[in-house]
Amino acid sequence: MRIKITRLFIILLSLLFIAPTNGVYAQDNQLLQDTYYKAQIKQVIEEGSKDVNGVTIPYQIVQIKILDGNLRGKEFTIDHGTIFSIEKDKFVKPGQAVVIVRTTGPDLSPIFQIIDSYRLPTLFPFLIIFTAAVMLLSGWRGIGSIIGMIISIIVIVKFIVPQILAGNDPLTISILGSMGIMLTTIYLAHGFSRQTSIALISTFLTLLFTGGLSVLLVKATHLTGLGSEDAYSLKLGLTAIVNFKGLLLGGILIGALGVLDDVTTGLTASIFELKRANAKLSFFELFSAGLRVGREHVSSLVNTLVLAYAGASLPIFIMLITNPNNYPLWSIINSETMTEEIVRTLSGSFGLIVAVPLTTAIAAWYLTRREHK
Repeated sequence: MRIKITRLFIILLSLLFIAPTNGVYAQDNQLLQDTYYKAQIKQVIEEGSKDVNGVTIPYQIVQIKILDGNLRGKEFTIDHGTIFSIEKDKFVKPGQAVVIVRTTGPDLSPIFQIIDSYRLPTLFPFLIIFTAAVMLLSGWRGIGSIIGMIISIIVIVKFIVPQILAGNDPLTISILGSMGIMLTTIYLAHGFSRQTSIALISTFLTLLFTGGLSVLLVKATHLTGLGSEDAYSLKLGLTAIVNFKGLLLGGILIGALGVLDDVTTGLTASIFELKRANAKLSFFELFSAGLRVGREHVSSLVNTLVLAYAGASLPIFIMLITNPNNYPLWSIINSETMTEEIVRTLSGSFGLIVAVPLTTAIAAWYLTRREHK
């Protein structure tokens, strides 16, 4: 059984990476003229503010040293704030690592601009500490969960996104990608066992329900998938071929997958433990006990889901509270931006509610099926 599952996992993962895509990336790279570098601030030569048409603009003149690429080791004196306006909190300091973009001016001369701080070296120690903490607490299962997390990101970046950019239906692609993520992350994190397989089946069936409900809600509320600025900006370039309604549906599925994984694996483990503690428990006794455990689980996770979406949408709440244009409250809530968030929350929450009895029934049936033979 485990060998068959392993083979299935390898085959599916291979298909994800060899799946055909179009040449969007290659075309984009050819069109891009900007070049990005990592650099270090060597010296702040001048710092202050200028008055431009009655507006005070902070600026700096800084000396930088390029740390990579074809200009590695070369130093330049650049303007930071005059050509491209900045806020004062964007001032840089000597020794600070920054990201530089090199563009071409109207006279074909190079223009260097500081666009951001270089943060990756600061994050690496925390990532190492996080990995060590997970391994210390969960042992080999922790390592499996971290590998599963990495694979999930790879599936999204190497399969889901390229296939969507190739013009394929985002909902179908997200379902296929979610299957790959489920097969890898759940087995890697929880091991190859019948208990894990039941959780996987329950997650898949609940995900299908969540997808169907999402389609119904999106269609009923006439959502277009263009309720956010990020989605709308994709409409204006080479990515205009993307099915934005499908992209919205795919995002709902992927967002719900992680929470569903938590419910199904935790609930299945609880029911298996109940059966081990008392082998005489019947289907209905296991089912009732599982529902009691599931109620507590769902109560906390629905709140978690709402807070996760709310935390990612704080600007929307600020607009709702301040209401600078004095829109009626019903008009704000009725907007596509707000309705999208409501649909996300409803779809995910309904999925959690369905996952509890479904997972409980499948696990209880499996553990007691021999008693009826």
